[in-house]
Amino acid sequence: MSVVEGARVDTGAGEVPARLDGRLKLVLVVLLVAQFMLAVDFSILNVALPVIGDGLGFSLSNLQWIATSFALCAAGFTLLFGRVADLFGRRRLFLVGLAVLGLSSLAGGLATSPEMLIVARVFQGLATAAVTPAGLSLLTTSFPEGPLRQKALGLNGALMSAGFTTGAILGGVLTDLFSWRWAFFINVPVALAVLLIAPAVIKESRPSVRPKLDLPGATAVTLGLLALIYGLTQAGELGWGSGAALGWLAAGVVLLVVFHAVESKTASPLVPVPVLRKKTVAWGNIAGLIAFLTETSLVFLMTLYLQEVLDFSPLTAGLSFGVLGIGTVIGGSIAPRVIGATSTRTTLIAGGLLQAVATLSLIGLGETSGSMWLLLVATFAGGVGNMLVIVGFMVTATTGLPDHEQGMATGLATMTQQIGITMGTPIMSAIAAANSDIHAGIATAVIVNTAIVVLGTLTTALFLRNEQPGNQGNSAL
Repeated sequence: MSVVEGARVDTGAGEVPARLDGRLKLVLVVLLVAQFMLAVDFSILNVALPVIGDGLGFSLSNLQWIATSFALCAAGFTLLFGRVADLFGRRRLFLVGLAVLGLSSLAGGLATSPEMLIVARVFQGLATAAVTPAGLSLLTTSFPEGPLRQKALGLNGALMSAGFTTGAILGGVLTDLFSWRWAFFINVPVALAVLLIAPAVIKESRPSVRPKLDLPGATAVTLGLLALIYGLTQAGELGWGSGAALGWLAAGVVLLVVFHAVESKTASPLVPVPVLRKKTVAWGNIAGLIAFLTETSLVFLMTLYLQEVLDFSPLTAGLSFGVLGIGTVIGGSIAPRVIGATSTRTTLIAGGLLQAVATLSLIGLGETSGSMWLLLVATFAGGVGNMLVIVGFMVTATTGLPDHEQGMATGLATMTQQIGITMGTPIMSAIAAANSDIHAGIATAVIVNTAIVVLGTLTTALFLRNEQPGNQGNSAL
């Protein structure tokens, strides 16, 4: 199968219909539910970390490993698993990953020691690294390029961003009303439901000829990403001048350079170098990296503002992001229409500009709750703009590639997402902490955040090739 204009997918009846039939709608629902659950899982423990530490006896210095162990595996192995999905079957990896996620979530909820919880988080991260690119590649190969795929990716992006916000709110609610253990247990019934339904509605997808797995490339990129992500977490904990942080970051860069050298010479590369040189892949992923880095770190900054400046409780602070969640859902819903009426490049630029203006306005936040109206309006508008960029990024980064490379493309996109999420908070935390006045430090970090958004928008405007509007044909979900 080939994902090009006029592509076909195996629906059992030839070409994908102009409007989705019942089975394809069910495929979409199953995949979106899984992606939403993964997004919730990213943020659901943030509010609960201190309570978990007290309950299981984590020392303050080791508490960060609850998040770090997950981030290392989720980001470090995602590109490898994206390619494994291409080679050995996307549905197979999707189902295996979901099963591991359900079991590891159950183990995390039942943990009685720090060691048991960290092991559970490692397997949750590995499961996320498997399920996310496999699910996205199933999504992109189930819908041909054009309006159907744009709408599917728009819904996926909206639910993914809404999932981050939902996780922050749900983590506070479950921890306050029940126990932190329910932040783990909630994954189990959702994973089980998807596992029961998915085999009946999602067909297996794999290439007819199976190439060899590029083990040297896989080793180099996985170790490189692990070193890079660990270096970022160390920088957030110890500061950007830390020798340990700089050493790990340098090792990560060297290993990624080695990975590029290996890929340029091997016969069956994990990521073909010509694919990395495609403007849609390269600049699309840069736009996505900046979108995830800036918005997730802005949520951290606003959480800091609400709790440290306005003295809100964790639950109240979490609930304050409900408006941001509404903005992301609206942004994801309208993004396909904007792309169809203009182009992905125009959508990326418009979304970036809206996000930049909304973010910059947050420097006007004062030290009383009277500023809440500004925070709510700005985060809503910023959520809409950020979602336009995220959907535009996903459409751009997966366009023009055949089906047998969709797992690799979505693996790259997922890796971009994970690195952006991991990078943002340490960077903004270090900037905010550099000023003894926390309010002034947050304002400085907001300005830097805005500058990064503007930089991403400029790179898109200057380097991403203009394209024909994506409204060829009419279709509806």
